[in-house]
Amino acid sequence: MKNNLWIALQTNWISLVVSIGVIAFLYLLAKKRVGFGTRVLIALGIGLVAGILFNSYKLDYKSVSTIGTIYVNLIKMLVIPLVFILVINSIAQLSNLGQLRKIGVKTISWFLLTTGIAAIIGLIVALIVDPGSGIQAAVPKDYKPRDIPTFSQVILDLVPSNPFSDAAGGKVVPILIFAIFIAVAIIHVGSKKPDVVAPVKTLIQSLTQILHQVVKYVIRLTPYGVYALVGAMAAKYGLETLTPLVKLIGASYAALIIHFVLVFGGLVALVAKVNPIKFFKKAYPTVAVAFTTRSSYATLPVNLEVITKRLRVSPRIASFVAPLGATMNFNGCGGVWPAIVAVFVARVYNVQLSVSDYIVLILVAVISSIGVAGVPGPATISTTVVLTALGLPLEGMGLVIAVESVIDMGRTAVNATGTTVTSLLVANAEGEFDREAFDRNEEDPLEVGAA
Repeated sequence: MKNNLWIALQTNWISLVVSIGVIAFLYLLAKKRVGFGTRVLIALGIGLVAGILFNSYKLDYKSVSTIGTIYVNLIKMLVIPLVFILVINSIAQLSNLGQLRKIGVKTISWFLLTTGIAAIIGLIVALIVDPGSGIQAAVPKDYKPRDIPTFSQVILDLVPSNPFSDAAGGKVVPILIFAIFIAVAIIHVGSKKPDVVAPVKTLIQSLTQILHQVVKYVIRLTPYGVYALVGAMAAKYGLETLTPLVKLIGASYAALIIHFVLVFGGLVALVAKVNPIKFFKKAYPTVAVAFTTRSSYATLPVNLEVITKRLRVSPRIASFVAPLGATMNFNGCGGVWPAIVAVFVARVYNVQLSVSDYIVLILVAVISSIGVAGVPGPATISTTVVLTALGLPLEGMGLVIAVESVIDMGRTAVNATGTTVTSLLVANAEGEFDREAFDRNEEDPLEVGAA
């Protein structure tokens, strides 16, 4: 009988030894009180170099991939309880349902507006760069087109039928809606019988504090997880896979950076009246974790800490906007990316798009960003919907599969930062942004300083 542990050690020993060394080095940096953001950046660089070397020398990298998967699984462990408890805790603190409507409308309006602007930017950059020029329409053999859920199916998937089953299946939006129902009921009953809901509010607040402590434990593992995730991705794809699609990568990141700097920076400066450079410096942990984990859900715990402790937004606003943003704010995945892919595919297949097609593209991108809330792979679904609306070949999705993981890092960073910006804008409008503490650089330490 073969010993699986012995086989694993035989085939993975080099990557395992390297990983142990990297983890020991990152642990030492933590003990030396090197900043969390700096350690994440160092881990990213080491992971990239190690992954490229693993790929170049055809070394097995399963041990690295396993470490990354463990980190992501721990993050996933937190998502459902965080969304459920924090949303209830946030809404239950409102004095009436009118406040909930006002905050909800402002939040969703900012999400949709910024997604529309992102689609316009993606379209303009793609038309200028022309990323599809010189590429032949050859579809990868491993490409499998995804089914587009019908509108009725999307609506049904959003509505909770069995909260326990939805939670077990990792369906965030139904749990979010269920939490809103519970919170609204607490407000309604509490307006008439405050003594009845007092124990429930106390329990929810206690659970919130306990969850925050669990989050602290997991966040401290971020540098190690970042090394493993980036290392595994670089080892899998290598540099040679990316060469033919350099223009597509360049166009995507150019559009994402423009949106990040001009749109987010402009909203922060002109609407919230905040120094954008100071804002981005404070939001850096969110950007770094989103970029490396490629998951808005994985970024949620860090983002909540950044919004409240560094941006000085009230926990009430942060606890409402951040979980909602993780499920439906897709500036990068639903705005920039579908627009660029549509122009790319049209060029590759020699399909001429008109001005009316561009208008349809932008409108469909915004609408689909609502429809894919809670659907796995929102970027793929949004892009598929846009290509279908424009009559473009869906096989074109197969052309970008090799570089999507690389671009997804930037897309997710833009998604998560958009949620951070919206939290600031909504809090500023509601008078729940401590501007004086922000300007004085008063920051509570993020619970990530320990090893």
